Amino acid sequence: MKKKYYLCSRISENPMHLRMSAVVIKAVTHSKDVISQHYLIKNKTMYLDKAKKAEIFAQHGKNGATDTGSPESQIALFTYRIKHLTEHLKQNHKDHATARSLTMLVGKRRKLLKYLYERDINRYRAIVKALGLRK
Repeated sequence: MKKKYYLCSRISENPMHLRMSAVVIKAVTHSKDVISQHYLIKNKTMYLDKAKKAEIFAQHGKNGATDTGSPESQIALFTYRIKHLTEHLKQNHKDHATARSLTMLVGKRRKLLKYLYERDINRYRAIVKALGLRK
């Protein structure tokens, strides 16, 4: 995929006001008397795109890639997101908003696992073994 760069004029002192999900690179241009500052924004690719979601659903869903609502596919998706957020928090330990969203995501996965455990123990054991969860 080609990387796209956008040049934005300086809006405020804080470059994060431009876009929170982008990498912001400061570009300073010098003319005769004026020094203008711009921020060059490079769009980052998302860690979870449509192709990756389709792959997760195809691998763990009951009826192929179109099965997005089964507990197995949702648990697999949550597990992928939990692993990504865990790696993010290892580098950015002061990111409290992400830590909270990680806690909420783990709770959602735990509820789905409990539901699956109560409904069909064989499906529960299969998904736990496939994902390598500790339960």
